[in-house]
Amino acid sequence: MVDVGKWPIFTLLSPQEIASIRKACVFGTSANEAIYITHNDEVFVFGLNCSNCLGTGDNQSTIVPKKLEALCGKKISSLSYGSGPHVVLCTEDGEVYAWGHNGYSQLGNGTTNQGITPLQVCTNLLVKKVVEVACGSHHSMALSFDGDLYAWGYNNCGQVGSGSTANQPTPRRVSNCLQCKMVVGIACGQTSSMAVVNNGEVYGWGYNGNGQLGLGNNGNQLTPCRVAALHGVCILQIACGYAHTLALTDEGLLYAWGANTYGQLGTGNKSNQLSPVQIMMEKERVVEIAACHSAHTSAAKTQSGQVYMWGQCRGQSVIFPHLTHFSCTDDVFACFATPAVMWRLLSVEHEDFLTVAESLKKEFDSLETSDLKFRVDGKYIHVHKAVLKIRCEHFRTMFQSYWNEDMKEVIEIDQFSYPVYRAFLEYLYTDSVDLPPEDAIGLLDLATSYCENRLKKLCQHIIKRGITVENAFSLLSAAVRYDAEDLEEFCFKFCVNHLTEVTQTTAFWQMDGPLLKEFIAKASKCGAFKN
Repeated sequence: MVDVGKWPIFTLLSPQEIASIRKACVFGTSANEAIYITHNDEVFVFGLNCSNCLGTGDNQSTIVPKKLEALCGKKISSLSYGSGPHVVLCTEDGEVYAWGHNGYSQLGNGTTNQGITPLQVCTNLLVKKVVEVACGSHHSMALSFDGDLYAWGYNNCGQVGSGSTANQPTPRRVSNCLQCKMVVGIACGQTSSMAVVNNGEVYGWGYNGNGQLGLGNNGNQLTPCRVAALHGVCILQIACGYAHTLALTDEGLLYAWGANTYGQLGTGNKSNQLSPVQIMMEKERVVEIAACHSAHTSAAKTQSGQVYMWGQCRGQSVIFPHLTHFSCTDDVFACFATPAVMWRLLSVEHEDFLTVAESLKKEFDSLETSDLKFRVDGKYIHVHKAVLKIRCEHFRTMFQSYWNEDMKEVIEIDQFSYPVYRAFLEYLYTDSVDLPPEDAIGLLDLATSYCENRLKKLCQHIIKRGITVENAFSLLSAAVRYDAEDLEEFCFKFCVNHLTEVTQTTAFWQMDGPLLKEFIAKASKCGAFKN
């Protein structure tokens, strides 16, 4: 279960109040407002109440939760907020309610009067069942069950998609090139809008000064424009930060574009990207992405449950995806986003089920459920024959060729060390590897022997990240031995660039004779041995 106590504002509540929470959202320019729904479907708010964003009917702040009677029993399903802030939500019945700041008609009621209590948004939406809402700084969007998209509010950059820059006082259907499309997902940056349609295409409109629309330029768009650079991939999820965008494909690939001042694109630099670029290519399949229009922080979760974060993290600029110890992307925003808001309406229900990937990971080396043991260096590793056959051609061939009722259920392994073989078997359950570079050499050997090309690439990546002056020549020898050409070139360049230091190591003089001669000859051609 997600711990809402990680958000400071929830420390105001008693343990009994915390235990009653089923859904919650922290919002506001300083993360000083919160709304939560109880297991009894009662709705409470508390906090600073800027611009009447608590919807209590007055402008008073409160550290004691107040009930919003108008929303109790409505079964809220989606909620979003702006920078004013204003709040927009929809219920399971498809009704839309809004309140708070309304200086740009972002509440959709045709006026610019602040909404002091939740009121239903009626124009053009009464006959629609809305299933998702999204807010930018001062504009709002609503997606209907049948794939129609409506937008309203501030429109200085075309973020409403109406073809002009006039503010839109009531919900208006976003048409143009979306006219005959079925929209299935939406997201808003501060002054930009994004949509995914059912065939996986992505469209963007509004402000584009940082390239957050992904169109290859930085010109604003007054109507939806397709992100042509994503042609050939099918996007399942879109997420917008303050001025950057993330997109997740049906194959678990992650793309990013837009502003990158804080490294929020995860590209390893701080250069803006006008078109989508793929990131986290060396990681396993991504299953969830997270960003929020009020922050410059990005997060992603992989199929084995690993959570990465990058961008602005507590004032630091993290330019590469950083592996955290969190179990969900929500924790990234609680602990590292500025402000510490929630990027979605958070469900805090107890989850009594595991995904397939989580279940596999949990059962690795399980004495209780395994039906096969490997003995390596006198230690046992418990596995499941079915998993090994499904995940690895080497085992599939072995079991089909040799497995019979008389065969022992303990397989002895003597050509690889225990840490290496355990890491390999665990990889078959998790798609991830956690080894020091020295052990990754042995795993590279195994991957080569077993023809596991993806594992081979992972090992090379681990070795590249862990190369030092002390181990450089050992890693170079391994790269040559296992025919890893890319890794060999990387290690060679490292050795040449640090020639003075590495030639003083024991590993250099213990290198295999022919290999040492080959290195010296090749380095000499590069001008490394000038003296």
